[in-house]
Amino acid sequence: MEQKFEENTIYRNIKPEGIEGSERTFEDCQFINCDLSYANLSHITFINCVMDSCNLSLVKVTQTGLQGITFKDCKITGVNFGDTSNFSLEISFTKCVLDYTVWHKKKLKGTVFNDCSFEEADFSETDFTSAVFEKCNMNRAIFNRTILKGADLRTAYNFNIDPENNTVNKAKFSADALNGLLLKYNLVIE
Repeated sequence: MEQKFEENTIYRNIKPEGIEGSERTFEDCQFINCDLSYANLSHITFINCVMDSCNLSLVKVTQTGLQGITFKDCKITGVNFGDTSNFSLEISFTKCVLDYTVWHKKKLKGTVFNDCSFEEADFSETDFTSAVFEKCNMNRAIFNRTILKGADLRTAYNFNIDPENNTVNKAKFSADALNGLLLKYNLVIE
């Protein structure tokens, strides 16, 4: 199958059929106000692209390349990021809804999440070394053998992280968030 390459293109208001198809590459493209929910984006590569105000809920991303991708004001619920390609994985998120997402075994060192929601997200065995979670809601998110070395969670909230089951060396937390680290001990912190 021939590789289809798209470059420096702005896509507005497109539906899944406008982007689906394996062996496609999008470089330096912008996707604005697109409803791609339920799309099959497997085996597509995105390089230095921006997703702005898009609905990417329940998209399939098996071996999808995400290299230098910025997501802004997007709804990305129920997506298994654990299936994406590891090659040059680099992503950032601002004001995105990432509820029910799975990040299993991804290496996301230094990734920035700004003002995002992670309700019931699964961060099991993910490497978030030096990642930043600025004003992120982590209500019922799962942290299991997650690496948070040097991560900044000072303004994150509603998390429950067991320091005995996760690597939290040099991670930054606010004093107000101590109950999220000690919840399993059933302490009363005032």
